[in-house]
Parts: sequence; structure tokens; C-alpha cells
Amino acid sequence: MKRLFTLLALVITMTSMSQEKFTEGVIKMKQTMFSPNEDLNGMFKTLGEMITTTYVDGAKSRTESSNPMSGDVTVIIDADSNELLQLMDMPGMGKKFVSQKMEVTDEMLKNITVTEGSETKNILGYDCKQVIIKMNQEGAEMTMDMFVTDKIEGVKTQQTAMLGDKLNGYPLYMVIKMNQMGAEITVTSEVTKMEAKAVDDNKFSLTPPEGYTKM
Repeated sequence: MKRLFTLLALVITMTSMSQEKFTEGVIKMKQTMFSPNEDLNGMFKTLGEMITTTYVDGAKSRTESSNPMSGDVTVIIDADSNELLQLMDMPGMGKKFVSQKMEVTDEMLKNITVTEGSETKNILGYDCKQVIIKMNQEGAEMTMDMFVTDKIEGVKTQQTAMLGDKLNGYPLYMVIKMNQMGAEITVTSEVTKMEAKAVDDNKFSLTPPEGYTKM
């Protein structure tokens, strides 16, 4: 019985620790892609499970990913200044960068609906609420089914930056469904590890490194 109470106390302690706000550290996420289109799905199977690493410090984030199709891609976002730097080292194209302001206009927001769902998920000890987002940008429809924690505030991803103030929090689980050139594509992302630790400020530099040319 004593052992049971000790175990319960440990679980409660771990849960309460996990519910603390996450303001600085590293987030690991796995991502898989699927399509009913056999050719596309064959390519996605070849890619397998992709891992992205996101460094966070306050409203700044840096997301790194690598796969044979898109090469090495790094996205740095400062949500306070609404600036984004994307670094790409792509097969056949070399090292390119895109630097831009993330402008969300009222016209863009008209094509976006955000609805709170009824489901919840507990991911790595964080209670996440379901948020369903539907958007139509330049004729392309996209649906995002997210499970969002309010314990990570101010951080934007490429997917959430376009939502302006319509979304509060950070998605730890996300299913994106879209139609590209007549083919349906589903992208599933799930955070697998979160580690609170100090992150070097240099990781969030919005100055393109040497060797990169503007795309």
C-alpha cells in the first residue's frame, strides 16, 4: 500500500510539473504524410517518419527539419516583430533564403474559421483542447485539427502564424488535410519530447548565414 501511495505521489508530481508554462527549451515532433494517391503515398512511405526540432525562447522559435525531398529546412520566427527567416538547402537548388514580414490582413482572416472542438488530449502531461481551423487561401482549401496547450504562449509556427490572434497557445498534436493539384494530402504531427533548457540566442538570428542567396 505504501508503494502504491508513493507511485501515486510521483505521478501527481510529474503531472503538476508538466503543467507548468514552457517558455524556453527544445520541442521534438514526429510527422507523417499520407495520400490516397498511390504515387504520392509511395513517395511519402519512402520518406517515412520525419522528425522536426523546435527551439523556443519566449516569442522566438527556430524549427529544423531534414528529408530527402525538401532537403534541410530551417524556419526562424520572431512573433513579437512578426519577422520570419526561412533557410533552405535543397537538392539541385543549393542554399536559399526567404526573409519576410508575417502580415495577416483582415481580408486573409475572412477566409479562416476557428472553432473550439469537444475533444481533449493529454500529451506529455499537458492537457490540450481541440481547435478546428478551416481556411481557403488562393482557392486552396485546408483543414487543421489541432490539440493546443495554453502553457506555451506567444510562439508561432508556420501553420499558426497565418491565424493572427485567432489562436492562443501551441499545438502539440495536429492533423492537416489539404488538396494539392487535385490530390488529397494528410499531414499528422505530434510532439514526442519537450525539454526545458537554456537556448543560445544565436539560434534565433534573423540574419541569413554566409553562403545563402535570396530566393
